[in-house]
Amino acid sequence: METHQLTASLFADKIGVQRSSISHILSGRNKPSLDFILKVTGVFLDVDIHWLLNGIGEFPKKTLHTPTLPLESHTTTLPLIDNSGKKIKRIVVFYEDGTFDEYQK
Repeated sequence: METHQLTASLFADKIGVQRSSISHILSGRNKPSLDFILKVTGVFLDVDIHWLLNGIGEFPKKTLHTPTLPLESHTTTLPLIDNSGKKIKRIVVFYEDGTFDEYQK
């Protein structure tokens, strides 16, 4: 929360949980659920789930986005040859935060 300069209330609103949930976690009354952790890592892409769970890794992450599925698992839905007979050599995906991923066959 400090890194993103958020109060507990704003943090709760941003990840979509009740404000009391944040209060209970911060006070030590409750431990964060898996759903809570997934919400945090889904909204804050610089938070590594491994770092959040057990302190292994780094914060903030150097790579802000990691594809969840390898390109090969999409080859059944992506055409490798278009109607002109050209073959796809690489695909580049640009993200709103300025980062990108490149996939090569």
